[in-house]
Amino acid sequence: MSPSIQSARNWVGDNRSALQGLSIPVLVVAILALMVLPFPPWLLDTFFTFNIAVALMVMMVAAYMIKPLDFAAFPAVLLLTTLMRLSLNVASTRVVLLEGHTGPGAAGAVIEAFGHFLIGGNFAVGLIVFAILVVINFIVVTKGAERIAEVSARFTLDAMPGKQMAVDADLNSGLIDEKTAKQRRIDIQDEANFFGAMDGASKFVRGDAIAGILILIINIIGGFAIGMLSHDLSASQAANSYILLAVGDALVAQIPGLLISVAAAMVVSRVGARDDDVGRQILQQVFMSPRVLGMAGGILVLLGLIPGMPHTVFLIIGSGLGWIAWMLLQRQKKPAAEEAAPAPVSDGEASWDDLQPVDLLGLELGYRLIALVDKNRQGDLLTRIKGVRRKFAQEVGFLPPAVHVRDNLELKPSGYRILLRGVVVGEGEAFPGMFLAINPGGITTPLIGTATTDPAFGLPAHWIDAAQKEAAQMAGFTVVDSETVMATHLSHLMQVQAARLLSRTETQQLVEHVMRLAPKLIEEVVPKMVSITTFQKVLQLLLEEAVHIRDIRTIIETLAEFAGSTQDPAELVKQVRIALAPAIVQQIYGPTNELSVIAIEPGLEHLLVQALAGSNGPALDPGVADLLTHKAAEVANQQEEQGIPACLLVPDAIRGTIARLVRRMAPRLQVLSHSEIPETHTIRIGPVLKGATS
Repeated sequence: MSPSIQSARNWVGDNRSALQGLSIPVLVVAILALMVLPFPPWLLDTFFTFNIAVALMVMMVAAYMIKPLDFAAFPAVLLLTTLMRLSLNVASTRVVLLEGHTGPGAAGAVIEAFGHFLIGGNFAVGLIVFAILVVINFIVVTKGAERIAEVSARFTLDAMPGKQMAVDADLNSGLIDEKTAKQRRIDIQDEANFFGAMDGASKFVRGDAIAGILILIINIIGGFAIGMLSHDLSASQAANSYILLAVGDALVAQIPGLLISVAAAMVVSRVGARDDDVGRQILQQVFMSPRVLGMAGGILVLLGLIPGMPHTVFLIIGSGLGWIAWMLLQRQKKPAAEEAAPAPVSDGEASWDDLQPVDLLGLELGYRLIALVDKNRQGDLLTRIKGVRRKFAQEVGFLPPAVHVRDNLELKPSGYRILLRGVVVGEGEAFPGMFLAINPGGITTPLIGTATTDPAFGLPAHWIDAAQKEAAQMAGFTVVDSETVMATHLSHLMQVQAARLLSRTETQQLVEHVMRLAPKLIEEVVPKMVSITTFQKVLQLLLEEAVHIRDIRTIIETLAEFAGSTQDPAELVKQVRIALAPAIVQQIYGPTNELSVIAIEPGLEHLLVQALAGSNGPALDPGVADLLTHKAAEVANQQEEQGIPACLLVPDAIRGTIARLVRRMAPRLQVLSHSEIPETHTIRIGPVLKGATS
């Protein structure tokens, strides 16, 4: 290889990106040049062949794409291919009108071939074929694709809020991370932009079909006039020369145009089957059903037995369809027989191995939900559970125990339940293949489905089928699949039961994790100053009030500071909460400096301090305690309905006792002490809890 060739290859390799960026501008310039510059027939043949090749490639890409966004460049491709065809029409028209009197090869071999080979040299046949192609392209394919693109664009834009809420729900439940959520939001926006662009780009195809008709008429009239007036041809000679060339030129442009129209229709009509291209989707849904093939084959056989019918064709095709249906039916029976085979029964003696420990965290499924954990059936519930555990660890601050999933035939077929230390803490139903449309509040649009409630948060919801999904999203419902429903329910219960999930094993693992990050810090405190039991109890008390323990360094440093004066977990938690006050406040209120709090009427507050802060322990009248808890729950619900965090501000001495007192009636009500308000924040007194005499 010569050095010059090698250096040229190296230069191309180094500048490949820049050359790719220049390809489209160069193509546009070439297309525009076709309109204004004269080209010889052999060069027109090259461009006509290239146009057909591009149309075929575009249709193949549309056939093999998985989802519309896989061909996001299609609107721009549609513009360029339409512009190329029109430019070739202009260039070929120039040659036809200037050189048409010389014979059928005046405009190149491609047009001559279409004029003679495809239509047999008869321009009347060519006109009819062209008219049929125009009807197919303009009336059938283009009209349908244009309508689908218009409706898809409107529905996609209307469904954007619901899809965004679904992404937020997946993110909050731990099914996806922030990076994946960001990418999904971008995909939703790109999808809306794509269908909006397709709605406009479909007009290119429609305009191209109209332009083809007008160009053909102009070529015929112009050819007649030029042939008879300028070249003294008779009417029959002008028709044989110019009309034949005009029809061939029109067919050369119309066939690639029809291919592009079919590609556009395939792109906008693509729905469902996110893992298959159009060919596999059609094959699976049309030709893989034994019942469908058997019925069609039987009907064809019956038609073939009728006297006067073409018996051979009907009987052969009908028998072939019946044989394929039988083969498919036998193939489906094999996995069913394998699943129904009884498992071998063990006749061994009982042993200690038969005694299984109680799972710390378990998920039991009815038999219809088993497919959700079967990877061979595309079940991804286990992947969702892994995401829930990862999200929990990132937010709360420790790795929860693994979720033991097993089937339970005693449950409803579509039922499931979540167990903590062998005790049921949550249960519900999920229906594979269906979607739960959750009403976030204020939506009155009726849905066709089964009314229910969201198992995680108790919101009104409906189980709907896939056909109702887009309509529900467009109405503003949060639509999630059955795996997401179960994963969100599990995530919510893990957050609520975080304190019980922190067993001695998880505590020891947390200590070992901190040991790797800050060995000196943990060695000095745990277990030298604070025992592992006390450390676990402190963390559990924090988790009981939904305080995350991610800032484990601050917790350990605070324990090191106060462990010398007390070993009481409650007192240590009080100091840890003060140290974590900025994080606690931000967890409740977010990034704001003004905190709207619920206060207690001074007289009732004085009574509570006297009763609860004494050295002899709580001595609060049961009636006062009942009144306080009910009023706290009522005010907390009012605050949440207004979108304001429910937080009760009390004196330091009674914070812990009040928090335990109101937890049963108002579990989401946060209780802060005056010492836990950071100096950088201000408070605004909202509702006030009053006593019976106030």
